[in-house]
Amino acid sequence: MSLQPGFAPYVHTLGQGPRRVLALHCTLAFGGAWGGMAKLLGDRLTFVAPDLPSHGNSAKWDGQSDFAQTVFDTTLAQMDAAPMDVIGHSFGAVTALRLAAKHPERIRSLTAFEPVFFAVAKADAPETLVDHDRAAKPFQDAIDAGNMEGAARAFNSMWSTERGTWDKMPERSRMAMARAIHVVPSTYALLYDDTDGILAPGVLERLRMPVTLVRGAFTHRAVTATLDGLHNRIPGSVVEVIPEAGHMAPISHPREVAAVFEAALARG
Repeated sequence: MSLQPGFAPYVHTLGQGPRRVLALHCTLAFGGAWGGMAKLLGDRLTFVAPDLPSHGNSAKWDGQSDFAQTVFDTTLAQMDAAPMDVIGHSFGAVTALRLAAKHPERIRSLTAFEPVFFAVAKADAPETLVDHDRAAKPFQDAIDAGNMEGAARAFNSMWSTERGTWDKMPERSRMAMARAIHVVPSTYALLYDDTDGILAPGVLERLRMPVTLVRGAFTHRAVTATLDGLHNRIPGSVVEVIPEAGHMAPISHPREVAAVFEAALARG
């Protein structure tokens, strides 16, 4: 797998507490998206939050290298020598799962909010992906047409619980999303086909760090199936649901997610 030459993520440091957390954001966001939770927990925690390629202040993905592997390797490089708590959201949660699977000794606790690791749903409840793919069609059509702004709008709409969120955003935020949207198709092989072998027999079953799997009450059926499948595979894992929230709860409901995260940290 080819890595993007010279890529090093821009890293946000949020909070100034003694316990250090690696915080991995969702696609189309940036490391600063953990700011709401850092305001609530920053006296106890320090969030180390890298920006994905083409996101935030990081350099643009080159479109040639292996995006997911570049993210994995450069994220691992940001970790302390001592074990860290890791929290991830959406694609960031998939990277967090990979870190736990490949380097369990580096993880003190793992909290995964709505990991879009649809290989699990594909194996356990493939019918849920029919609904997901139907919802994703406007996004895919825009990508195929080369309409990056339209694709970003459709992607944002698909993962938002409120209608019209795109039009309410500042122009700067919309431009940032359009800049980042081209990375999404490059993740499909990992997310749908498990090219990293996370679902190979015994990989998830041998995890021993505390694992908390979190979703919003209002989410796609494929996400629920994914969480259920991970819960069935990871011994001792806990599933939490954020009421009145959707996929973007770490940003839209930071207080509720922070409460769940605090409980997860107590287990670690």
